[in-house]
Amino acid sequence: MDEDPTAPDPRDGSATDAFADRLVAELPRLVRLATRLVRDADQAEDCAQETIVGAWRRRDQLRDAAALSAWLRRSLVNRVIDRSRVHREELDIDAVEANWRDDHYSVAPERVLERAELRDELEDALARLPVIYRVPVVLHDVVGWTAAEIGRAMDARLPATKQRLRRGRMMLVSALAEGDERRLASLA
Repeated sequence: MDEDPTAPDPRDGSATDAFADRLVAELPRLVRLATRLVRDADQAEDCAQETIVGAWRRRDQLRDAAALSAWLRRSLVNRVIDRSRVHREELDIDAVEANWRDDHYSVAPERVLERAELRDELEDALARLPVIYRVPVVLHDVVGWTAAEIGRAMDARLPATKQRLRRGRMMLVSALAEGDERRLASLA
């Protein structure tokens, strides 16, 4: 097998230096994405840095150098999900689904919009979502990923990804409507 004469010689370190430079360049984007997913700045930085360290350790597994950003994002999303499993949030998804199927359940859209426009209120509502639902909502509605991209990053099939996105949005709207008299009356 002939070697590419234009390829950097791994013995001179230039290939590893170039890879390290690319990882360093990706770090700020990973921190921004992690901050959107976990909300805690310290935890976001930890996740991003762990992702970079993991990528460095597994650099020989990257088949296509052009796919580095996608590879790192997927690794970051998986790291966020894995970390959340340690602090698994309890949620009765059946109750959430039952509320939204109930004809009497209602929220005041103006209350939801009012709270969604306040960054702290929106971030608080997002932070209360279990990560398995928060990640699809943030990646889709904030970052702009498609459901298929989210599914690949979360290693989930498209129908499961769409269901998580739908449930996450339902929980987000319900969280934003908390304290709403119309919602409280519908639950009584």
